[in-house]
Amino acid sequence: MKWRTHPEDVLPLWVAEMDVPLAEPVARALTEAVALGDTGYPAGTAYADALAAFAERRWDWRVEAERTALVPDVMLGIVEVLRLVTGPGDAVVVNPPVYPPFYAFVRHADRRIVEAPLGADHRLDFTALEAAFVRARAEGRPAAYLLCNPHNPTGTVHTRAELERVAALAGEHGVRVVSDEIHAPLVLPGAEHVPYPSVRGAENAFALLSASKAWNLAGLKAALAVAGPEAAADLARMPEEVWHGASHLGVVAHSAALRLGGDWLDALLAGLDENRRLLADLLARHLPEVRHRAPQGTYLAWLDCRALGLGDDPAAVFLERGRVALNSGPEFGTGGAGHVRLNLATSPEILDEAVRRMAAAV
Repeated sequence: MKWRTHPEDVLPLWVAEMDVPLAEPVARALTEAVALGDTGYPAGTAYADALAAFAERRWDWRVEAERTALVPDVMLGIVEVLRLVTGPGDAVVVNPPVYPPFYAFVRHADRRIVEAPLGADHRLDFTALEAAFVRARAEGRPAAYLLCNPHNPTGTVHTRAELERVAALAGEHGVRVVSDEIHAPLVLPGAEHVPYPSVRGAENAFALLSASKAWNLAGLKAALAVAGPEAAADLARMPEEVWHGASHLGVVAHSAALRLGGDWLDALLAGLDENRRLLADLLARHLPEVRHRAPQGTYLAWLDCRALGLGDDPAAVFLERGRVALNSGPEFGTGGAGHVRLNLATSPEILDEAVRRMAAAV
């Protein structure tokens, strides 16, 4: 999608795909499966076991396979978990600016959005969050909080202390937390990922995880929902037909990535860290008016372009005048006007050329 959506003269730095070769262990696992004709329905706990081993190595978090459920992908899994703990018309709290499908999928599931915007520092604003919880729980109706951990588009990595405050507030107001942790393996040097269900007070929460973003496997559909110990009974109510949407080859690929792709991931993180520094240098040199906080995680950069005077949607200007495709800020909800999201998971040469084109456009 990234390279096919726009004309050939456009540099695509938008949708969350990376310009990287496929990890060799993943390619090998897929090739072996195809050679065997192993292309049937998914079965077994290989994916959950691989995630458990990875989570223990990387995050010191114990994931028990019996408290997981296979889902087609993270967003569809989020919707199915929300259906377990809320009903039609109930509220789901989000922290804008945030991943646009949060709005689309939640509304499609007939739930209503309540916003708790991030602070000016791109971190959780607990005053706004508590006020949103109060609004969400009005009339005593069930409510959920869809947490983005790490946060997309800002690249904020929530600390353990912050997540414990979330858990305390959620417990006080009776809000169920569903944490999107698709970018969890993509935390860069200087920060540390804390799985939300691992914090004190989050025993009744859920997390959705996948190897999709970290190993560039978006076209191989498979993800896992993980329940805290007090949410296991809820997860057990997920209809069997949900996991039929996952791809067996997706399970094969994701399992191989988690089990055998650690060295590849470490090399990727080193390259993303270099690109993170390169982007900061390029912006300082060519677009000093753009305000930018280097992301702590993900491979996404959230750029405040309001000082450039390009209106609410600078991405449209950069595409038309500079032939650079970025994500449009207003699509990320409150706080998105005047911003763009830039995908820095590309070659240094393309990143350099893209920023030069953006500068020429203004």
